[in-house]
Amino acid sequence: MPDPVLDQRALGRATLERQLLLKRSEMSALGAVEHLVGMQAQSPFAPYVGLWSRLESFDPDDLARAILDGHATRAPLMRATIHLVTARDCQALHPLTQPVLARAFSGQAFARGLAGLDLVDLVSAGRTLLSKQPHTRAELGEALGERWPDHDPASLALAVTYLLPVVQVPPRGVWGSTGEARWATTDSWLGGPEVAPDLSRDDVVSRYLGAFGPATIADVRTWSGFTGLREILERLRPRLRTFADERGNELFDLPDAPRPDPESPAPPRFLPEFDNLLLSHAERSRVIAEADRRRVFGKGAVLVDGYVRGAWSVSRNGQAAALVIEPFVPLADADIGAVTAEGEALLDLVAAGNGSRGVQMLPVAA
Repeated sequence: MPDPVLDQRALGRATLERQLLLKRSEMSALGAVEHLVGMQAQSPFAPYVGLWSRLESFDPDDLARAILDGHATRAPLMRATIHLVTARDCQALHPLTQPVLARAFSGQAFARGLAGLDLVDLVSAGRTLLSKQPHTRAELGEALGERWPDHDPASLALAVTYLLPVVQVPPRGVWGSTGEARWATTDSWLGGPEVAPDLSRDDVVSRYLGAFGPATIADVRTWSGFTGLREILERLRPRLRTFADERGNELFDLPDAPRPDPESPAPPRFLPEFDNLLLSHAERSRVIAEADRRRVFGKGAVLVDGYVRGAWSVSRNGQAAALVIEPFVPLADADIGAVTAEGEALLDLVAAGNGSRGVQMLPVAA
C-alpha cells in the first residue's frame, strides 16, 4: 500500500504545530528550548524573539537568568552554528556534533594554513587556556601565538573553537546586556559531563522529527549535518510512520506526532533572523518560497497563514522605534490588522526602552 501523501499545506501545519507557532504554548522557556532541540543563536537575542513568538507567558529575564546560572548556554552544535541549548543538551549533543564541527573545520580556508601543525597539541593547549578562564578569539589567538609564532593567531583560535567542546559565556546572549563572544570549555563552564543524559544519534533524529517533522533524509541531514542518516532511519523505521510528499519523496515521522488539519488557522507570527524553522529542511516550501529565502537573510520573517509573507526589522531614531514590515505580497485588510497588532506587541519586547513606538507597513515591492 503506498504511503499517504502530505501536501505542502499539510506539511506546513504539522511543522508549525511542533514549532509551537500555531498556538502559543504553556511550556517554560527551557522546556521549549529542549523541545525544539536548541534554537539558532548566532544573533545573540534571536532566541528571545523566537520564544516570545512561541510561548504564552515568556519573560526574557527568565531566559537571561538561566544563561547566567549555567542552565542554558550558547555553543557551536548542529551544522557547526551557534545554538542556544539547555546545559544538559549541550553536554549530550557535543560528542555527537563534534564530527560535524571537525568536518566543517577541515573545509575552511584558514585550516589549510595550519597544515603540518599537530592539532592534538593545539587543542590541548587551547583546552588548558579556556579551562582557566574565558577568552575572546583574539585573546586566545594571542596566547597560542606565543607557542606557534609562525602561524596566524586568528586561525589558531578558530581551530580550537571548532575542534574543542566550547561554549560562549555571559554577558553574551543575556537580555539587556552586551559583550564580546568569550569562549570557555564546556566542562569548565557547565561543571562536567556527569549531568548529561546519554543521547545517541538515533535519539537526536527522533527528537528532530518531533520538532520539525515529517521529514526526508535530506531534511534531517540539513538540520544536523550528520552522516549515515539512511542507516539511522532504516534502524528507526519500525518505530516510525512514513508518508510521501507531492514530489514522491519519502517522509519519516513519529507515529503519534501532531499532524493537524491543513486548514487549521495559523495566526501571524514574527520569527527572528535565522530562525531554525527556515533553516532545518532541505526543501523548505512548506513555509517559505525559494525566491523569498534571500529576502529574509539577516532579517526577521513574518508568517501570515503559516507562510513567510514578509520581512521585518526594527528602526530606531533617538527615543523612537519603529517595527518596519516589508510585505512580499499584497495582504488582506484583516491580515494587515492582525500583523500590525502582533507587531505592536513585539515592540513591547524589543523596544521597551523607547518612548515612542509604532509599526510601519511598507508598500509591496514591485
